[in-house]
Amino acid sequence: MASPVLTMRQVLVVAFYFPPMGLSGVQRTLKFVKYLPDFGWAPTVLTVEPRGYLAKDETLLAELEGRGVEILRTGPAGPGRFISKKEVVELPAEWKRKLLSRISDTLFIPDNKIGWRRRAVSAALAAHRKKPFDLIFATAPPFTDFLIGSRLKKMFNKPLVLDFRDPWVEYPFKFYPTPYHKWRNVSLERRALRASSHIITTNRTVKEHLIQRHPFLTYHDIDIISQGYDPADFAGLIAKQQRKSASQRESNPKMRVTYAGVFWADRVPDFFLQALHDLFKENPKTRGRIEARFIGTFREQNLKLVARLGLQNAVTVLGYRSHPECVRELCDSDVLWMTVGDDVGSPGKTYEYIGAQKPILGLVPEGYLKNVILEAGGRVAAPGDVQGIKSALQELLVQFEKRQLKGPSPDVVDKYNRVSLTASLVKIFESLFEI
Repeated sequence: MASPVLTMRQVLVVAFYFPPMGLSGVQRTLKFVKYLPDFGWAPTVLTVEPRGYLAKDETLLAELEGRGVEILRTGPAGPGRFISKKEVVELPAEWKRKLLSRISDTLFIPDNKIGWRRRAVSAALAAHRKKPFDLIFATAPPFTDFLIGSRLKKMFNKPLVLDFRDPWVEYPFKFYPTPYHKWRNVSLERRALRASSHIITTNRTVKEHLIQRHPFLTYHDIDIISQGYDPADFAGLIAKQQRKSASQRESNPKMRVTYAGVFWADRVPDFFLQALHDLFKENPKTRGRIEARFIGTFREQNLKLVARLGLQNAVTVLGYRSHPECVRELCDSDVLWMTVGDDVGSPGKTYEYIGAQKPILGLVPEGYLKNVILEAGGRVAAPGDVQGIKSALQELLVQFEKRQLKGPSPDVVDKYNRVSLTASLVKIFESLFEI
């Protein structure tokens, strides 16, 4: 932990998505904000009223109590104002979600949060007049946050740090109905990057894409700060799980394989479930020895597939859980699995899996994320490789029954500690004030 400082520097954090909104998309920003005061930075979060979102989790906001964090909220704008009376909305069927997403990408550039820009800038300006900010930190998506940050930098004449949690132009689910739409997004990205004082990405792939597309950038302009896990979330849970006696394990001989998160687009449970079905069919003795657990939204179409494959007795659907409850489930599992179809994303759940110190089964393509999972001692298969998934499950079951399952090594786990990652962020902040 950093040495105490006499004067806290003020940082404005522009983050449309912020607790009590739930799901993994808010975790990175929340944890930075939580630990910044330990390193001499007082955050003020500029965000929206938490309405019209897929999940609400008050336990996340409770983590900031006593941390001196100010939260500046504005009312909803754009399409969100039409559903603002509902705090939580259901995830629509996939065909409907995709259709709505394409309509949104057609009508709004860079995204449907653009209507928030004016309100956000106005609120930030009023706050700055009362207590000047020393630095602006904007995190995206939505990339409207970057446009807000760019405008505020010009108004305040303060350093601006941009945090790419996901890629902008290469985002795999972004729809460009015309060449103009893509040109306009590239143009806005260029404008935001030119306005920035420094840039952060979660992985090297996104960094390289930015440098290739914008020749004015150098490798020194961009730092990589990966996703991570908060050791405070796991305090005591791992030790407790490790103390389970052999008799306790014998009372539940099933290998518990858990997935945490939402299924959408190409992130589906279909191939995993098919592999589990095929394993049971080819080796009937394995039936009853594996339990697949799902934390989060599980759509009707997913339940129908479970029934069609005859996996009702092997699948447990827990639904949405608060973050502390989710972490406990991860620590009580034997294997944690995930799936992603692209090579540019860095799903936060991967790093919480590492924090839980469990074996990971990653259904991922070639790329950065595959290397992360392999470094953590996990197993990987292509997302649609049913045979490869089945083989991995079979190997893991053999190791489970021999009590030979192993999670990531301590040095790998330590790499993704959110406290250390916040320290890296602060070093970047501080470098912008060096003479």
